[in-house]
Amino acid sequence: MVKIQGAPQMSLAPNSGFVWGVSTSSFQIEGAARIDGRGDSIWDVYCREPGRVRNGDTGETACDHYHRYKEDVALMRDLGIDAYRFSISWPRVLPKGRGAANEAGLAFYDRLIDELLASGIEPWICLYHWDLPLALHELGGWQNRDIAGWFADYTALIARRYGDRVRRFATFNEPCVFTLFGYGFGWNAPGIADADALHRAIHHVNLSHGAALEVLRAAVPHASLGAIHNRQPCFPAGPNVDDAAAARHFAEYWNDAFPHPQFFASYPPALAKAIEPFQKPGDMALIAGPVDWFGLNHYLPHYIKADPNVIGATFGAPPPDVPRTTIGWPIEPKAFRDSLLDIHRRFGLTIYVTENGTASDDTPDSSGHVEDVGRIAYLQAYTNAMQDAIAAGADVRGYFVWSLLDNFEWTSGYDQRFGLVYVDFPTQRRIPKASARWYASLITGKRRPSVPQISKNSAEAITATR
Repeated sequence: MVKIQGAPQMSLAPNSGFVWGVSTSSFQIEGAARIDGRGDSIWDVYCREPGRVRNGDTGETACDHYHRYKEDVALMRDLGIDAYRFSISWPRVLPKGRGAANEAGLAFYDRLIDELLASGIEPWICLYHWDLPLALHELGGWQNRDIAGWFADYTALIARRYGDRVRRFATFNEPCVFTLFGYGFGWNAPGIADADALHRAIHHVNLSHGAALEVLRAAVPHASLGAIHNRQPCFPAGPNVDDAAAARHFAEYWNDAFPHPQFFASYPPALAKAIEPFQKPGDMALIAGPVDWFGLNHYLPHYIKADPNVIGATFGAPPPDVPRTTIGWPIEPKAFRDSLLDIHRRFGLTIYVTENGTASDDTPDSSGHVEDVGRIAYLQAYTNAMQDAIAAGADVRGYFVWSLLDNFEWTSGYDQRFGLVYVDFPTQRRIPKASARWYASLITGKRRPSVPQISKNSAEAITATR
């Protein structure tokens, strides 16, 4: 048996300035895909293609947050969170991605923001969480350099509309994921696997980031700006030299394709030559505009193997002795601590953990409760690892759980449940899980619930000392 290691009580007291929050994204929870003037995104079309998404699931209804946002804000208020990080649906507010704005879509976010503020919850806006308007994709999307201007215009619309009430803005969520999976591997929308497409997309996303920063600085002078990166150690999946080289190469795409140019005005060596044909004078200065914080999404380290794809590397299996989640992700809190310290050393910025969490096979028991002890164990271990990083000097100022709700998890559809709140999708009933109560207790500084011993062979096994 492996005992869950209980670290000392978190020393971050309520009202200490540390931000406790939850995160979601527009396509994954809003639903209402065909009403009030919303246009199609690339994910709407991708979901309609047979075999792309598990069980043929779509985001058409998702969690129906568009209609149930008041109920969801009430759940957040009950948790006692400080902040809610959500994304704007670009095709909801600009159905064609540019041109005429959709007042009904803009008004939805007015209602959401006002409800959050009335509940004492700070809204954090992420401008892009993967749902590119289909109309822009048909014009080349992230492969078209003009998209930097389109994104700047979209940013200006959002800044003008909400900048009087919103201070925190992130430009992009996990650009390394949606570019590599969508344009390199072909695993996500829009389903392209091409080296030139990947490198164009990387550069044009970076340009769009820089252009959006300029717009936000001018339009919302009081704003606190950042970008959200998925970043973690990349280890060789095997002992051979090919896997070791693949891991180093993969890390430049995964960890450095966006933070490196955004902070240091240059691409890492593996990308520099490939992206050079798409650069123009002045690009790097625009990309490296100043930001106020580093957003980190972290779930697991990667174990990488050589593969004959567009970048010569892909995901391998973790070592057999590493505990895993129910979806097979390795559970290694030490990698989280190390990532926080690495970001602190490299970039010297305040860090907000904008996503961390785990999926579980959650179902209500006979009494209607969801006792997700594995998620509690995971969150305890990872928040302890965060505290260790803070004690070692990392300037971490906030932590957001992914996610508030069980939701549409991209190509996994509705099979993976990451939420603190269980969603019965046929009825849309919300049931706060045991982990929601645990998180509320952590936030308020009360004694955290005890966690039972869990077998190392269990899919939910975890140890905070790895």
